[in-house]
Amino acid sequence: MFSNTTDLDLRLIRVFLAVVDARGITAAEATLGVRQSTISTQLSALEARVGFKLCERGRGGFRLTSKGERFAATARTLVAATSEFVARVRDIDRKLVGTLSIGLIGQAPLVENARVAEAIGAFRKRDQAVRFSMKVSSPQELEESLVNNQLDLAIGYFWHRVPGLVYTQLFTEEQVIYCGRGHPLFHGTRPVTAADLQAHDWVWRTYPVPEEQCPLTERQVTAIADSIEAATILILSGGHLGYLPAHHAEPFEQRGLVRALGRKTFSFDVPLHLAMKRSAAEKPIVQAFCQDLLGAFSIKPGTRD
Repeated sequence: MFSNTTDLDLRLIRVFLAVVDARGITAAEATLGVRQSTISTQLSALEARVGFKLCERGRGGFRLTSKGERFAATARTLVAATSEFVARVRDIDRKLVGTLSIGLIGQAPLVENARVAEAIGAFRKRDQAVRFSMKVSSPQELEESLVNNQLDLAIGYFWHRVPGLVYTQLFTEEQVIYCGRGHPLFHGTRPVTAADLQAHDWVWRTYPVPEEQCPLTERQVTAIADSIEAATILILSGGHLGYLPAHHAEPFEQRGLVRALGRKTFSFDVPLHLAMKRSAAEKPIVQAFCQDLLGAFSIKPGTRD
C-alpha cells in the first residue's frame, strides 16, 4: 500500500510520466536513456508500490488503465509542486525576493517609457527573484492604489499632493491645444486668440492636470473624457478643442488630422512624478528599483518635491 513517498518513488513516478508523455516504452527509451527492459521493470516496481495496475503494455501497444489516468494527473501535480518547492528554496538566499507592483498612466512619451524599461533591465541584473506586476490606470486611481497598499509605486500626473505619499519629478510633458480637420479653426490663417478658443466647444479630462495655468479663464466644455484616447477621438471629430500631449498628437498632426493652436501662447509643460507611500519607500525591493529608475532618468537619489 502506498502510504508515504520516498526518493525512489519520485524517480519511478518521473519514469512513468516520461512513458505516458512518449506514449509508450519504446519511444521513452531515448528520453530516459535506459533500455526498454529497465523501464518495464521500473513500471512494474511502481505498480507494486501503489497496489494497482497503471498501464497495459505489450504487443497490443501502450494504454493507461482508468486508475493509471487518474494516477498520472495526480503525479503531475506532485512533480509540479516539487519543482516549485525547489525553486522557492533556491530563491530564499536571494537578496531581493517578492513582488513589485508598479502603476502607470499610459501614453507616456516613448523615450520616457524606454527609460522605465531600462530601469527594469538594470533591476533584473541584481541578485533578485522578484515578480513584476504592472497596472495602467488614471492618476486618481493610481494614488488610491498607493494609499491602499495595492501598488508599491506609480508614475503619472499627480497635481494634488496626497498626505503620506512622497513625490519625485521624473520628466515633463508638453500639453498643446488641438482641433480636428473638420473644425472651423483648422484652416485659419491668423494666430488664434483667447476669444477664438473661448467661442468653441471643448473636451475636458476628468483626471487632474493643471490646465488652469494657461491664460484661458472660460471655456465651453461640452464633453468630458477619462483618457487621452477618448479626448483624441472627440478632437478628431472636429467638434471639440482640447489639450493633448504633444508627443501623442504628433502622428495625427503629421497626417493632417489635427492642428496645434496657439502653441507659443497657450501650451504648457506638465510634470510627471514617481509617487509612493513613505512606508513602501523603506522596502528593499522598492529602494533597489528606485535607485535603478532614478539612475535611468539621471536623477540624484534623495531628490523630492
